[in-house]
Amino acid sequence: MSNEIDVMVVDPKEGPFIPSPSSTKRGVARYRQPGCGLIALFIVVAWGLEIFDHFPGVNLDGLGLRPRKISGLLGIFTMPWLHGGFGHLISNTIPFVVLGYLIVATERQRFYYTSFMILLLSGLGTWFIGDENSIHIGASGLVYGYFGYLVTRAFLEKRALWTVLGILLLIVYGGMIWGVLPTDSRISWEGHLMGFLSGFWMARVNFKRQSQSAALLING
Repeated sequence: MSNEIDVMVVDPKEGPFIPSPSSTKRGVARYRQPGCGLIALFIVVAWGLEIFDHFPGVNLDGLGLRPRKISGLLGIFTMPWLHGGFGHLISNTIPFVVLGYLIVATERQRFYYTSFMILLLSGLGTWFIGDENSIHIGASGLVYGYFGYLVTRAFLEKRALWTVLGILLLIVYGGMIWGVLPTDSRISWEGHLMGFLSGFWMARVNFKRQSQSAALLING
């Protein structure tokens, strides 16, 4: 699996297990966790837009984020859905689904708020520091945000499961970190950097809130 993600300018002793209706419902519920619909929506919309963008006379990439232009602020919300080709879209879809689902599984309802804040903060950051003559498109701001979020939570939690998750993420996606450096003028390192920092910040915010809630329950 490539580490480069671009933003373009049964118990056996008792025989086979037959699930009871209640266990089946619980199993189905796991696949209906809050946030899975958002991930599916992203895939459908992003791929639909990319197909449409290949029609003659259509150019949606111009609707991306334009740094330091008031009209370019709209790009904060359009940028993740637009890509510079199917190769670009594929390279973002796979890690978006993997990392996104990991946050859904660990954060549940907080997934929506976390995703929105990463989107907003990374977009604003890119708008401030990006080249004013560039157009930024792609979902890797969110992807880097999810990556930064999960790695930071793994460090803060200091629990075995989180530690293992953090190590696996670094093994599989650790190479992403080089994407925050300005090594290629065609790649939005600004979007990568702002995404990672937004994920880092949101992980600290959610961890602090969770710790405070746990303390209130203990003291209560």
